[in-house]
Amino acid sequence: MESSYTGPRLESIDDVTPEWVVSLMEYQSGQKVLHKKYATMIITKATEIFEPLETLVEIHIDELEEITVCGDIHGQYYDLMNIFKINGNPSEENPYLFNGDFIDRGSFSVEVIMLMLAWKVCFPDHFFMSRGNHEAKQLNKMYGFEGEVKAKYEVKTYDLFSQLFCHLPLCHVINKKVMVCHGGLFSKDGIKLR
Repeated sequence: MESSYTGPRLESIDDVTPEWVVSLMEYQSGQKVLHKKYATMIITKATEIFEPLETLVEIHIDELEEITVCGDIHGQYYDLMNIFKINGNPSEENPYLFNGDFIDRGSFSVEVIMLMLAWKVCFPDHFFMSRGNHEAKQLNKMYGFEGEVKAKYEVKTYDLFSQLFCHLPLCHVINKKVMVCHGGLFSKDGIKLR
């Protein structure tokens, strides 16, 4: 491990608590990157969480509860931080659904996706993420994510992200009433999400 690394550390993936994620938020706000060892732990755990999910995920919230649904973040870390500042950090009482395109275009796609995955690991049943069109190799090779990951980490880390993106759900349905998907409905009849 690099002795110069001063950021948050993990002994085990169970150490990803709300307090730890807040320390990651603050660390990354200084334009610093989570150490590769811990990034790999989080990506691996998040992949394990997403892998068994259906393509369509049902979200159930109580009538008096609210869920915040956010669109494209596109690597804008400080916009993401502002969302949490205005609306509060994710928690069991404050669930979020991010509807794809977390990466590309902005300069801080790595920081955005690492923070989101850390919240997912922390609150797997209260922090939701849908796959957008930029969570595909064809686009994120062209729009910057691949290059950013290789600059901040290495190609193996990019491969881990690519594998994880393949397991992201395509659609969420909230209380059997509201369907949220990034790209809209299929143009052909007969295509099912389950």
